[in-house]
Amino acid sequence: MLTNQSMQGLSIREVAAKRAAGQGAVMPPQTSRTYAQIIREDVFTLMNNILFVLCLALLFFGQVSEAIVSAGVVLFNVVISVIQEIRSKHALDRIALLTRPKATVIRDGHEQFIDPGAIVQGDLLAISVGDQIVVDGPLVGEGQIEVDESLLTGESNPVTKQNGDLLYSGSFCIAGTAYYHAAHVGIESVAGQITAKARAFRRILTPLQRQINSIIQALLLVALYIEIILILVAVANQTPVVETVRMSVIVVSIVPIGLFLATSVSYAMGALRIAGKNALVQRLSAIESLSNVDALCLDKTGTLTTNTLVLEKILPLGITEIELRQLLALYVAHTSSQNATSAAIGIACGTQDNVHFLHIRDEILFSSARKWSALSITDTELRGIYVLGAPEVLLPFLQAGAELGPFIEEETMRGMRVLLFAYSSHAAPLHTIDARPALPTNLRPLGMVSLRDELRHAVQETLIGFSEVGIKIKVISGDHPHTVAALAQQVGIANTHHVVTGGELDQLDEEQLAQLAEETTIFGRITPQQKERLVRALRMRNHYVAMIGDGVNDILSLKQANLGIAMESGSQATRGIADIVLLHDSFAALPSIFAEGQRIRNGMESAMKLFLTRVMYLTFLLFTIPALGGFPFAPKQKALVTFETVGVIAVALTAWAHPGPPTRHGLMRVLLRFSLPAAVTLSLVAFGVYLVAFLQAQEDASNSIATAQLIAQSALTTFAVCSGLLLVPFVVPPTRFWSGGSQLSGDWRPTLLAVGLMITYLIVITIAPLRAFFSLAALGMNGYLLIGTASLLWSIIQRWIWRAHLFERFLKLDYKE
Repeated sequence: MLTNQSMQGLSIREVAAKRAAGQGAVMPPQTSRTYAQIIREDVFTLMNNILFVLCLALLFFGQVSEAIVSAGVVLFNVVISVIQEIRSKHALDRIALLTRPKATVIRDGHEQFIDPGAIVQGDLLAISVGDQIVVDGPLVGEGQIEVDESLLTGESNPVTKQNGDLLYSGSFCIAGTAYYHAAHVGIESVAGQITAKARAFRRILTPLQRQINSIIQALLLVALYIEIILILVAVANQTPVVETVRMSVIVVSIVPIGLFLATSVSYAMGALRIAGKNALVQRLSAIESLSNVDALCLDKTGTLTTNTLVLEKILPLGITEIELRQLLALYVAHTSSQNATSAAIGIACGTQDNVHFLHIRDEILFSSARKWSALSITDTELRGIYVLGAPEVLLPFLQAGAELGPFIEEETMRGMRVLLFAYSSHAAPLHTIDARPALPTNLRPLGMVSLRDELRHAVQETLIGFSEVGIKIKVISGDHPHTVAALAQQVGIANTHHVVTGGELDQLDEEQLAQLAEETTIFGRITPQQKERLVRALRMRNHYVAMIGDGVNDILSLKQANLGIAMESGSQATRGIADIVLLHDSFAALPSIFAEGQRIRNGMESAMKLFLTRVMYLTFLLFTIPALGGFPFAPKQKALVTFETVGVIAVALTAWAHPGPPTRHGLMRVLLRFSLPAAVTLSLVAFGVYLVAFLQAQEDASNSIATAQLIAQSALTTFAVCSGLLLVPFVVPPTRFWSGGSQLSGDWRPTLLAVGLMITYLIVITIAPLRAFFSLAALGMNGYLLIGTASLLWSIIQRWIWRAHLFERFLKLDYKE
């Protein structure tokens, strides 16, 4: 129990009264989605809802098998997407649970460990080394601590706090013990206010998703137009409702929702491939998103570095290196405030186990403002004052004629921090009469050390690799500009000579800021709001921006970026809004994710060639075949064609794609070069196949109009499967013979899969029950041979059209690679 009456804290009754008065902690809203939100947003999309309604209508009219087949693809897509997002949520919740801080509060004179959400205004909290400060408030009593505020400010230097100084949530105590009062709790704290701004769920679409959405939206308009015409004709002709619903299913199928399935499978397989590579993917599209990045912004402290220093070099002056190491070991072992500098020196020069106990008369703790610390030792053998600090500060206090040599300049140019260790045999006081720290005079230099920030695992190799593929690297930190520039130089980042500070940014308008963000690499003394402005400015310049951070000060910029990446050791709120969390704080996973993103984009481009070709020629058929009084397909026929020609194949193409730079030409190039020519020729030949089969069936007097239409639909289905599978080697050419619409791949797997699917289709049309299930009529051997011949002739003609660039020449487009 505490004896000081002022340190007794609140009573249980006072806590209850304050909570009843609304002075308890209101925690910031969750930054991740709930299970209900995941299911609602992934299941009940516009297209899914339309198809669900149509399938329910089919069920109502007794068309059970057609409803199940039509809804199968949608449900499969939904299941994959929901499972993957729930898996990511589980992983994130486990990390949050393991790293959630606890608070030590004093109530009724006793220490209690409670959740930060149980704190009320006026609570008295205890803080010691390693504890996280969980609310804002002033330090009280005689205690003195050093605080790491880098998660809030980005500043790596510790800050000394004493009675009356404010402590901020999100910072850590790294030295000393003290008490502080809770003045601002929960959402009212500095960290809470920043986190609250980030509470909305991020859904930033990648370029691939935007392309797919554009396709879906355009085709949805076409489908609605055709659907309206269909309904009007059905009403005029008094077509049975069940037939109208069946035709509506076909019309809606021109909207390629299978693209969503292929994308979801591609994303899920990408996440599976990088599983175990120290990365948690919280947004399915984040893998593909990284491959689009052309500007990578990074925080410094806690992101590029581990907040740990490493002793790089040691230079003795007037004594041996062994003696210098022993003195440094003694010095750091007896300082009462242990920080990153003392830890690095202690590890390199020896620990407390290797030093003997000294009698300390007085001590000056290190301060970022003073940039030095000192010990006054009374032992006879080592009697005197020892000072460790920045050379530029200690230099005026050195004895006359002291030579330090080029060590300082050389190490500073390498981006190192240099400290001077000096000694005075005169036992001068370390404090003035008014208790202010006083630096001794006539100091004799004993040696110097250079220290470097310990870099995160694989950060240097990763950033160099990204630079080589044209990604611009931007270091945006709250730390001192020269410290940021020195570290960037150490990492190997180019263009570190020009540094911009936050004060300079405040003088610029948005246009000037955008220009500066484009041209500058290093930014120091930057606030969280300025980080957000810089990221927004880069996006205004049409950059696809990724932001990597770890602290609360990075939340706003992570949300503003196209892709947010957080360190596992960072704040819980930062991890909560990030798209990717780097486990074990390792950058090693990023190159693998980048390559996997390229694989996804290449695979999806191939899949889109198949989908767009199928959709366009089906659309053409919906306008032409009804002129003959028929309809291209029945729902189950259409489902079979989709499964055979794009369903399985599209998933395989995304799985078997290779990493590498995707095409630079984009969706219009795919549309005009590959899909449009193929769709036009396919629809013409398909119409011919339907027409011939329909007319031949009508010649047989025993066939009704309905039977003739079924035979024509069966012929069209067979041609659609044959030509669709022949399209596969043109999409992924295994040899030069097949190249024309696409570049040579050399991969035989898609072609062999197409052969396997062709055999599967032959089995379906051979076995009568299967043929009947898919509403197919037997055509006879001659009919199937003629359809196969038509498919081969189409492929030969189409190959010539691609190689001759007929459509590009006609449209006067550049067809050269």
